[in-house]
Amino acid sequence: MAKNYVSEGDVLDYTAGAAAVASGSVVALGKRIGIALADIPAFGTGSVAVTGVWTVPKLPADDVAQGELLYWDPANSRLTETAGALAVAGYAAAPAGAGVTTVRVKINA
Repeated sequence: MAKNYVSEGDVLDYTAGAAAVASGSVVALGKRIGIALADIPAFGTGSVAVTGVWTVPKLPADDVAQGELLYWDPANSRLTETAGALAVAGYAAAPAGAGVTTVRVKINA
């Protein structure tokens, strides 16, 4: 194997800020997102997944079609169809109609 190989890249280290991160929470990684695989204490380092399909909160008013791009809204801790200046989270792996509060998202795709 090449000497400069690091990892497959499905999981990355993430250092939390002043607030702890609960397992399963979305964390912003610049213009992408990750999902905390375990609780991460304030100022601690833990593992976040950057691939896969995850169930994540969404804006209930959005009627999401399968394959639609979704964006992470950190102010409200949920996904939305509205891009604005928000980071791309991925695309809907399954539809989630209006009134539904979660959506399955293929992250970072």
